Amino acid sequence: MKIAVKKALRNIEQQLEGDLLFDNLTRSIYATDASVYRKLPLAVAYPKNENDIKLLIRFATENKTSLIPRTAGTSLAGQCVGEGVIVDVSKYFTNIIKLDEEVQTVIVQPGVVRDELNNYLKPFGLFFGPNTSTSNRCMIGGMVGNNSSGTTSIQYGVTRDKVLELKTILSDGSEVVFKDLSAKEFTKKTKIKTLEGEIYNTLFTELASEEVRQQIKSEFPNPEIHRRNTGYAIDELIQSEVFNSSNEKFNMCKLLSGSEGTLAFSTQITLKLDKLPPAESIMVAAHFSSILDCLKSVESVMQNDLHTCEMMDKTILDLTKHNKAQEANRSFVQGDPQAILMCEVKGDTKEIVKSKADKLLKTLKEQALSYANPLLVADEITKAIELRKAGLGLLGNIIGDKKAVACIEDTAVALSDLANFIEEFTSLMKNYNQEAVYYAHAGAGELHLRPILNLKKKEDVVLFRKITSDVAKLVKKYKGSMSGEHGDGIVRAEFIPIMIGEANYEILKRIKKAFDPNNIFNPGKIVDALPMDENLRYEVDREEPVIETLLDFSKSDGILREAEKCNGSGDCRKLPEFGGTMCPSYRATRNEKDTTRARANALREYLTHSEKSNKFNHKELKDVFDLCLSCKACASECPSSVDVASLKAEFLYQYQKENGVSLRTKLFAYNNKLNQFGSRLPRLTNFIFSNDFTSSILKKSFGIAKERSLPLISTKSLSKTTLNTSNKEFKNKYIKTIYLFNDEFTNFLDTQIGIDAIELLNRLNYKVELINHEESGRSFISKGLLEEAKILANKNVQIFKEIISLETPLIGIEPSAIYTFKDEYIRLADDKSSAEKISKNTFLIEEFLQQEIKSGNITSSQFTEETKNIKFHGHCHQKAMSNQLASFEVLNLPKNYKVTIIPSGCCGMAGSFGYEKEHYDISMQIGEQTLFPAIRKAEVTTIIAANGTSCRHQIKDGTNRIALHPISILKDALL
Repeated sequence: MKIAVKKALRNIEQQLEGDLLFDNLTRSIYATDASVYRKLPLAVAYPKNENDIKLLIRFATENKTSLIPRTAGTSLAGQCVGEGVIVDVSKYFTNIIKLDEEVQTVIVQPGVVRDELNNYLKPFGLFFGPNTSTSNRCMIGGMVGNNSSGTTSIQYGVTRDKVLELKTILSDGSEVVFKDLSAKEFTKKTKIKTLEGEIYNTLFTELASEEVRQQIKSEFPNPEIHRRNTGYAIDELIQSEVFNSSNEKFNMCKLLSGSEGTLAFSTQITLKLDKLPPAESIMVAAHFSSILDCLKSVESVMQNDLHTCEMMDKTILDLTKHNKAQEANRSFVQGDPQAILMCEVKGDTKEIVKSKADKLLKTLKEQALSYANPLLVADEITKAIELRKAGLGLLGNIIGDKKAVACIEDTAVALSDLANFIEEFTSLMKNYNQEAVYYAHAGAGELHLRPILNLKKKEDVVLFRKITSDVAKLVKKYKGSMSGEHGDGIVRAEFIPIMIGEANYEILKRIKKAFDPNNIFNPGKIVDALPMDENLRYEVDREEPVIETLLDFSKSDGILREAEKCNGSGDCRKLPEFGGTMCPSYRATRNEKDTTRARANALREYLTHSEKSNKFNHKELKDVFDLCLSCKACASECPSSVDVASLKAEFLYQYQKENGVSLRTKLFAYNNKLNQFGSRLPRLTNFIFSNDFTSSILKKSFGIAKERSLPLISTKSLSKTTLNTSNKEFKNKYIKTIYLFNDEFTNFLDTQIGIDAIELLNRLNYKVELINHEESGRSFISKGLLEEAKILANKNVQIFKEIISLETPLIGIEPSAIYTFKDEYIRLADDKSSAEKISKNTFLIEEFLQQEIKSGNITSSQFTEETKNIKFHGHCHQKAMSNQLASFEVLNLPKNYKVTIIPSGCCGMAGSFGYEKEHYDISMQIGEQTLFPAIRKAEVTTIIAANGTSCRHQIKDGTNRIALHPISILKDALL
């Protein structure tokens, strides 16, 4: 970056009330969105108010650069990448300003999340209809920019239909409100001697001619297609009373919706709302043996007043088999369909909705194209919709360099043309030896079709252009829209002249010039397009970097491809109110840098472009991984299953090889050895840990937060205790023999829980074996001491490989420890086949008991009939690699125990993370998101349960409540 440019950036940085960052890490994180493109921006701005935006506009004009508006950054066509200043409004422009219940409108800032808005509106019986697959993180500003629509458009229309008014800042810094205008008001606007007046005057000059309007009607997509988003919507403007005899007012919002931030900068958006949909729903999930049969059925089923009509193909359905979060959502799938059409009907009563469903089933049976038509209700519908929503992200799960590429994924045609169009499209794909991916808003005639290409190779980049060009011509043949809802961006803008005609395209260019004479707003999008086959994420025909790692990333073809699995869909930006755990650090800071996506993108950037011999040796990578809690939620909740916890562990290992290991890191990594030493004199150790004076010296010396309590050592370790207590109630015949993994946390810190587990299992007639073994290595893994972890993994695999089987499983109490056998050991151990065998027969203790309950070996009759209320918080690793249902079912075994799962994400402690003084505040913020408030609201008599040792410690420090392990609760409930 040139010195003069840096000076100018520092100058504007001082003037802004918001933030301006131009460090290498931030620029690399914002170099991509959810598209295939990459452009390194000059800087990233986070404006706090309209004045900040005006200052940025002036800066861009004076320095001949550009502004690229951005909200969640989930754009698929490259709208959010550029070489100028990225203006991210997702941090500060997040207010819902005013709701008018009577007229059913709401005023919001552009950084309001769509689902967050609807949660706010629900108590008033209202909602904002357009519903994208990214609705739990996409923002209203981005939806306006793209004219988004989603699954509900067949009933509620697209974003353009809902935008009533836009408060904007034009390219000269003037503030203008665009709203409904009569013909008379429009004429007045054309006479104003301002940029606003010039814009209205240009529009009138360009569109006044009847010949031009006929030309637009002739060349633009078929108006029957309500999802049409090709170029600027001048075909919508000519419907107003300004240009014909209609009663429709002129509204510039129709033009700005779908303009991708190329014309003006919106700061407030007024939306028209709808009443909440009818309460009762039934979904028919029609299964088909071919894509063509599925699409042939669409026109007929759409005669049934559907609220949803969505299609998924076999490629996506197969990918859901390998994603932990989606496995449970596909239970309705029967056989091996080539496609499923999800058709949802709604009604105010069960009788009405059943009648509609019966009518729909009759239509499907008369067609005789589907082979199964299961009915889904209530939570089953939610699961099916979540499965469909995960489609985009799941495509990132394709292993290797070939990916399902977004280029032709947004085509829309009239329903009557759908089957013929897809037949020709399939033939075209066969000519290119392509098996495309099909998923679709079928009821709207929009098909998300994707070719499988390797954009690292020149021949596939050539195909990328050829396929897009050929499909553009095919779409034009059917008078369709090349972009239905994802926008033109970089990938499709080049083809706008084909789609709307050269003469109409020239009108668009002149409109852009009128709005933005200096071309500062998002250049290269819609008009004067950047080439669609340049500025790609990957250098074409590059020599692939060879990255040696200690962890085994072979299942992803190496660590670089593990990072490259992130396609930018931004699932890691969802907020706590939308459930799940990912990503706890982003939820606390709301900074893009602290997302899973940023970590994967940064690692990809540096592993690809670094010239250092150790490509991990960058402070920027240390910064981006700093707030990762290694919760592992990304490995299951991210549709692309990017395992950032493993990426962080490997990064730390490689970085520390060059930069050394700090004393504090060693302290936490070797905590088991220190606890073992402390256990020799536990009372003295605990006095030092709990005394204000001595503990404060320890905390200050080792960088531990002064507010944090230190864990106390058990007076006797479990290994010593069990020498005399294990299996003391001898039985003639045990149900099963199990091996209990005496993890390092239970052994020295939570001995009583270990004793409770042994007593519980013994009294339930299970033989408990404890043998000498090594610690799990969890603390070494989390701190990046992978060589030490590998030694432990190899020793434990050798110890257990001959004795662990389906009949004699390995059972663990502490989730973070026992799950090393199911996760990291497979990446660490030399004897992988034995590690995998052990993994299949290793269970969290609640999982084991759950299986035994299902087998009838454990029953409620063995437990008390007392009534108790329990609130349970599950460990992150349990949520990521299994689920909380096991703990829930086990705690519900006593017939009068009433158990609820706290819908919390990560507790915020995450092993050593919450102890570290620089992380303490973030740790407590994470706890305050859901967990702490839920516990504080609980009655004093309610039992708080948590199966993670860190979780229990965090609950104690954050709420002053003692949380019990589920096994201790169950042991106390035994008769």
